[in-house]
Amino acid sequence: MAGDLANKRAWVITEGHTGVEIQAVALAAALGLEPRVMRVKAPNLWAWMPANVWPAPILFARLQGAGLKPPWPDVLITCGRRSAALGLAIRAKSRKDGALGTFAIHILNPQVEAKGWDVVVTPRHDLDNLRQHRHGGPNVIPTLGSLHSLDPLCLAREAGKIGDRFAALPRPLVVVLVGGHSQNYQMGAACMETLGAQLRRLFDASGGGFAVMTSRRTGEENIAVLVRTLAGTGAYFWDGQGDNPYRGFLGLADALVVTCDSVNMITEAAATGKPVYVATFEANSDRIEHFNKDMRSAGHVRIFQGEIDFSWAPQPLLETPRVAAEISARYAAQRSPGP
Repeated sequence: MAGDLANKRAWVITEGHTGVEIQAVALAAALGLEPRVMRVKAPNLWAWMPANVWPAPILFARLQGAGLKPPWPDVLITCGRRSAALGLAIRAKSRKDGALGTFAIHILNPQVEAKGWDVVVTPRHDLDNLRQHRHGGPNVIPTLGSLHSLDPLCLAREAGKIGDRFAALPRPLVVVLVGGHSQNYQMGAACMETLGAQLRRLFDASGGGFAVMTSRRTGEENIAVLVRTLAGTGAYFWDGQGDNPYRGFLGLADALVVTCDSVNMITEAAATGKPVYVATFEANSDRIEHFNKDMRSAGHVRIFQGEIDFSWAPQPLLETPRVAAEISARYAAQRSPGP
């Protein structure tokens, strides 16, 4: 069923943050859509208001240069709380005078009632919040992790693109994905000392190689701690120069160690079908803790404590095709002529 929406007029609207836009674009691709992608930044004051009470969101978006005007799209995908108001407004405008109008999809918790969209795709760790505020409904499709465009086949192709460049890295190759400070985790030097010591213990026991990918949130101090603690292991640290080898490393990896702070990184690592171990730290939020526990319960990840079972072959976590198939079926059911 996925891909059945090909040739439909489609828009993707986000605030432009990479972590949300990649989810919306990935879902659009899985549905067979070639969307127009628009980025609209909300005023700081509005950002804290519920989406259903924003004043004139379409007019505001037009003032930013976004071409939000008829003909409205057949399919609209919004992602993130700050784009939710536009999804509600466009769907409502497109359905004036009884028109079937836009099929509106929102990704992540909109923090208002889900009934304003045709489909809301939200992580399980946000479901309690939706239900607590009576915002759930039959149009909600829960996911274990985030949406993305990765699968083992595409990652094998990406690995082929960088294989010669990193052929000298020892095996088994452990790819280490490091996040950083967020509202949910305070990941400072002490956390990096712990992670570095655990990786060093793994190296001393098993040898092999490390490829370390840090993020903008990691910070120079944290990177320096990892460089120091992994000195002498031959660990490769990507310095941000040249083509980003992230996807290729996911394909090359024999196993992955991922810090616990990023739902996107953990979910993408779990798409590889390789052993995925999560380095855990004290959380400020129950939401991401619930996600990590759910991932462990489903058998997609294990806790990292300085050891890796390289023979473990978990089932790849591929949520995007499943969600796209369900949305295609719902779209067809809604748009098919009655008896």
